[in-house]
Amino acid sequence: MEIATALGCFVGFAFGGLVFVAYKLGLLYQLFHKVSPFGSPRHGGESVAEVLRAHGVKFVFTLVGGHISPILVACEKLGIRIVDTRHEATAVFAADAVARLSGTVGVAAVTAGPGLTNTVTAVKNAQMAESPLLLLGGAAATLLQGRGALQDIDQMSLFKPLCKFCASVRSVKDIAITVRKALAIAQSGTPGPVFIEFPIDTLYPFHLVSKEFGVKNPPKGIMGKVVTWYLHNHLKNLFAGAWETRDVSPLPVHIPQATDNQVQKCIELVSRAKKPVILLGSQATLPPTPGGSGVSRYPLLPGWNVPWHTEQEGCGLTMVVCVPGTVCDFRLSYGRVLNRRSRIIAVNRDKTQLLKNSDMFWKPTVAIQGDAGSFLLRLSKGLKGHTCPEDWPQSLKAGDVTKEKANRGKADEKTDRHLNPLSVLHRVDELMADDSIIVADGGDFVGSAAYIMRPRGPLRWLDPGAFGTLGVGGGFALGAKLCRPESEVWIIYGDGSLGYSVAEFDTFTRHKTPVIALVGNDACWSQIAREQVPILGSNVACGLAFTDYHIVADGYGGKGTLIGREDEDKLDGIIKEAQKETRQGRATLLNVLIGKTNFREGSISV
Repeated sequence: MEIATALGCFVGFAFGGLVFVAYKLGLLYQLFHKVSPFGSPRHGGESVAEVLRAHGVKFVFTLVGGHISPILVACEKLGIRIVDTRHEATAVFAADAVARLSGTVGVAAVTAGPGLTNTVTAVKNAQMAESPLLLLGGAAATLLQGRGALQDIDQMSLFKPLCKFCASVRSVKDIAITVRKALAIAQSGTPGPVFIEFPIDTLYPFHLVSKEFGVKNPPKGIMGKVVTWYLHNHLKNLFAGAWETRDVSPLPVHIPQATDNQVQKCIELVSRAKKPVILLGSQATLPPTPGGSGVSRYPLLPGWNVPWHTEQEGCGLTMVVCVPGTVCDFRLSYGRVLNRRSRIIAVNRDKTQLLKNSDMFWKPTVAIQGDAGSFLLRLSKGLKGHTCPEDWPQSLKAGDVTKEKANRGKADEKTDRHLNPLSVLHRVDELMADDSIIVADGGDFVGSAAYIMRPRGPLRWLDPGAFGTLGVGGGFALGAKLCRPESEVWIIYGDGSLGYSVAEFDTFTRHKTPVIALVGNDACWSQIAREQVPILGSNVACGLAFTDYHIVADGYGGKGTLIGREDEDKLDGIIKEAQKETRQGRATLLNVLIGKTNFREGSISV
């Protein structure tokens, strides 16, 4: 009896072990799910394209590579526009801009290895700007990873610190659910980039992949048979159940919201305030706040204004400062600009950003981890009919007028040579169309533009954000023009930052996305030189040349114009001609030679 029992246990364990091995080897799954027919032309790129279309993706930005060709071809067949750029970083920057302007996830696809490493700065910029972005990357075949294949590196380790979600597809059947999951995570909570790598054997058709799995000279004997069987079994696992019908619709997106009690407390605080102030952050433009095409349109909060240095206002306990979606980092002097005696309402989707530096320079009266846009709509509804004392907004407007007059006076100063950059920016601002989108890419010249040029509306000014990245201009402008083809799109370039993406004038020409580039050409990295020279006594590495960037634009199919002091009286006409060129479908570059002024960053009245 004992022997029989022991034998039965042994058989049971052996059977269980065999079942487990069969499961791990995919044999059980293969019993119930068909492997792709040998001659089938279908490929994994089709699954990617189907999910993207179901999620409303209109553009995929790329620099082509053999690893990702099936994705690009399938997307084009389904009506998704493929926009190829001259650098992978530009593709990601363009996807970032689309995410900001459309309210959907921006998508970029690049090849393996160096194609992906070229995107790192742009992906980090999207992470810090909280842009929902999907990066699709190629990869070496599943069995060749880590074995020295072409362009094979550990891509997952590279992107895990930069992305909310990283996944490596291991079989064709997993593509749809992986892409759906990534798209949902990109938009949930605090938005950000996500990354999926696609080994090349998960994207190409079965009959092509099977040829690569064939062993030309297999080892003889039992080892050869084991190797051959293992390769064939791996191939079957890649394609088993590949073309079964799967759900491609969007998964639910989780967005944190303020509670009713939190909103009510804020309504009470604001209704008692004599001097309310709002510092609106970019999170307030995120979906699901209604407004069409992702542009949030808030009812004006009565009597709310935006002075920057609130500590100088002497507001005391009568002030309520609301910072929805704004972070107390270097841009708000780490919170030091907030009057310590003020009542402060902080709203942010991310808890870390919500409380950043609150242990040192400021402390929120109410801290809400939730969506800023939805919070503002609920707050505005609760304040319906409420107004603050008229003298408060009037005093702020009077202060703005004084500052603008001071800045205008600086624009009237003559420079030793070339044109006054502040004067040029004022004149462009006056002639710019009401629907214009301004893309900021630079340091000194762009810093001046930030004080002078007036954004025409929500999401009509695009800059890199907290990371301060140079090189966003070409990609941001490309994405903006595709999202808003009827709008003028202006890139405000420094001559240093132009070097990163001037080649994208070729992209603007090929894809018929005419933009206007205004280049402040002072032959210098002036933002650095302003401090380096007086502090260290040398301008080493700061000097550039008055390069003929307008000729470069011509070479890429655009229209370039050189503007010097002798053209000062004709400047308005030149600007209008550039606007006319873009309406006719031609990208233009205005290479403006600018001189030095007594302006120093921070000295202009703010």
